[in-house]
Amino acid sequence: MLFAPSPLGERRLPDEVLKKDHKECLKIGPCGLGKEAVYLGSRFFSRRYYLTYGETDRLYKRIAMSRGGFSGKGIFGTMSYLVAEYGKNEKQCSFKIETDVDRLLSWIEREHPDIHTHSKEAEKRLEEAERKEKAGYIDTLSPSADKAVKRLMKARDHLEKKREIPDRLSEAAKNKRIVDGISPALKTASVIMAAICLAAVIIGIGAAMVSRPYGIYMALFGGVFIILLFNSGLLPSRWNNRKNALAEWNAALSASRRYTGELNDFPIPPQYAHPVVCDRMIRVIRQGRAETAGEALGVVKDDLKALNASVTVSQKEHDEVVEVKPMFLVCDYE
Repeated sequence: MLFAPSPLGERRLPDEVLKKDHKECLKIGPCGLGKEAVYLGSRFFSRRYYLTYGETDRLYKRIAMSRGGFSGKGIFGTMSYLVAEYGKNEKQCSFKIETDVDRLLSWIEREHPDIHTHSKEAEKRLEEAERKEKAGYIDTLSPSADKAVKRLMKARDHLEKKREIPDRLSEAAKNKRIVDGISPALKTASVIMAAICLAAVIIGIGAAMVSRPYGIYMALFGGVFIILLFNSGLLPSRWNNRKNALAEWNAALSASRRYTGELNDFPIPPQYAHPVVCDRMIRVIRQGRAETAGEALGVVKDDLKALNASVTVSQKEHDEVVEVKPMFLVCDYE
């Protein structure tokens, strides 16, 4: 390799093993997941470093501010990081898309369950939250409730085997909600603004070529505003439009329908088939709020309808809602 990744730990992979593992690794954002090591990006280069799984103590997500801010309300834009702890050292890698960090950690949980995917402080908070949650469970389930829980656990395990299918469904729902939420008037205004900025760039370049002092500034500011408009997601494009968002949702729904159909008597409609939904339904039954899977799904729908930006929730609750509520909104809870 021209630029071989550098080892973070003490163990170095043989050149031929490193080359093959780096080439074939699962690429997620600036990082990669190989058979031998996890690859981490630097500030400017993707997969610049590697750390063998045997040396990795923890891999977890760190964010500049929690999804709900410090109050637990609303959904805030955040800067996401993947943190790798090895021995007394740690390496932090920034991600543009937070869900990429979640995908990477889900893969680690499945393939390397011995590696911790939360920080020590987060593990303590999760253990405490789990204790409080279990304290609200009823002591003995009825036969119908016990049967429903077993069905839901089987369904959850089935979805976890191909986690990319429910994750794709969730992402497609989120994207469709975002695209559908952009008003036509706002898109039209963005296109007009982009045209004005493009004209400013062209005029500025022309003015600079004839030694007009304002030309370079005019072109520069016009170019900056065009970049900002593209990054805002308001400008229609091949990917950012309602037709494409609908097509992706329909494709994700079809994949979910095919996969859930492989398990007889799947207890959840394919449009809501996600492990988080299974977990929430199981909790509802164990809390004595429902007896069957159908009743539990109805309670989950009511709970999600009641949650909005004015309601304060725990971090776990907020993360679950962000993951699955768009699917219910896209389908209007049907």
